[in-house]
Amino acid sequence: MRNLSVIGLLVGLLFPLSIQASQPAEVWSFWEESNESNPRDIDHGDWDILLQRYVVTDHPSGINRFRYASVVKADRKTLGRYIDRLAKTDPRDYNRKVQKAYWLNLYNALTVKLVLDHYPIDSITAIPGRKRMSYGPWDKRLVKVAGKKLSLNDIEHRILRPIWQDHRIHFALNSASLGSPQILPQAFTQTNTKALLKQAGKDFINHPRGVHLEQDRLQVSSIFDWYQQDFARDEKMLTKIFAHYANDKLALYLLGFQGEINYSHDWALNSP
Repeated sequence: MRNLSVIGLLVGLLFPLSIQASQPAEVWSFWEESNESNPRDIDHGDWDILLQRYVVTDHPSGINRFRYASVVKADRKTLGRYIDRLAKTDPRDYNRKVQKAYWLNLYNALTVKLVLDHYPIDSITAIPGRKRMSYGPWDKRLVKVAGKKLSLNDIEHRILRPIWQDHRIHFALNSASLGSPQILPQAFTQTNTKALLKQAGKDFINHPRGVHLEQDRLQVSSIFDWYQQDFARDEKMLTKIFAHYANDKLALYLLGFQGEINYSHDWALNSP
């Protein structure tokens, strides 16, 4: 398995990795409303173009990278306008499939903008939070939608996780780190989200940062520790989830695994 980067190791030593990620899923009832009779989609074309332009999909590490240093001023403005347009859109007017894509895209777009606003940095954890000495920017209120100020934690833990109850959401949210699932080179839509989530799960599980089994040692992403309840009731069932996404040979070994699971996460920035 690829060793954690120096910054990833330092962050892991200085901060408990569960601070950001062990948030409970508590539904924000305001966002449970939807209009299932509305077939219209929300336009994510600007975000899609930016992803195609700046996401590196052929990095030798097998981890997609985002070329933050290359983003020109005009594209920064495009990103800002896209987020502003989403902020002026009330997702409750749309059906659940459209809403899911909306929140996934908004989360990832806000994360990229956060990094760009503070670049150059070695890790997203270097961005200050809402409170003094807080760990990372996840509690910062970054956008106002339908009159409600939202943070990344609000979107993930109070909207996406509790309303959809779909563990694949964790394969779609990118924390701008090498240890997280891929930042995809295309935007989510109501028609492609299901397929993209399935493929994202396979990509993550079959890469060493997601699941790595060597002899009797199983090293997996801390995402499966932080959110184990979203994936399985215990570690034994968790290995079955891994096997579901794993390639045939890895799946066979995972189904027979009886040892201890070890967890890790690399917070180094996902830049080239």
